[in-house]
Amino acid sequence: MTARSGSVARPGPVFFIGRAVLRPLLRLRFRPRVSGREHVPAQGAVLLASNHLSGLDTILIPSFSPRKVQFLAKASLFESRIGGWFFRQIGAIPVHREASAAAQDALDAGREVLAAGSVFAVFPEGSRSRDGRLYRGRAGAAWLALETGATVVPVGLIGTNRALRNPATGRPDRVELRFGAPVALDDLAELPRGRARREATERIMAAIHALTGQHLADDHATGGRGA
Repeated sequence: MTARSGSVARPGPVFFIGRAVLRPLLRLRFRPRVSGREHVPAQGAVLLASNHLSGLDTILIPSFSPRKVQFLAKASLFESRIGGWFFRQIGAIPVHREASAAAQDALDAGREVLAAGSVFAVFPEGSRSRDGRLYRGRAGAAWLALETGATVVPVGLIGTNRALRNPATGRPDRVELRFGAPVALDDLAELPRGRARREATERIMAAIHALTGQHLADDHATGGRGA
């Protein structure tokens, strides 16, 4: 996926209008429990690092975050005039999955968002977990945090991969969105870069695991790489 860096759009009024519409619908449909929003700093660059269970994750996080959140979206969603306008209005960043420089271009776009003091959401596993386990994190989130000095807030999503309706009750299962305490990384500044990224990645994934309690996988998730 290649992202267009240097011209990353910022969320406009449509972001707030869309969130105002989505929140009550999501509450009605999924009855989400949201906790820990106070851990997200009111100002400054924030990197939200979350586990990834389903497509619903990319809707829940910006809908219930206390601040505007920017994220990556497939470039094909921007091809029509209306689609391009809408996704740029909500601050989505177009990425081209077929490009060879995908990962670094996506990270560069995220760095630009964070350099502006905004909030950027990533899935350190790099791909959706298809079996519900928490996979090993890739170094992209750590790279962004160490390069920008952004506050890293772990996010734990629970139940977004369940069936839309519980067969026993006929009602939608509840989902949970947990914002955790920021991950301390300041002490890594003096370490060699590679070692610092590895340690930061381990700390970020440990913080996510503490929020979700998922079974841990020994390897990386397959199906595509990401930040």
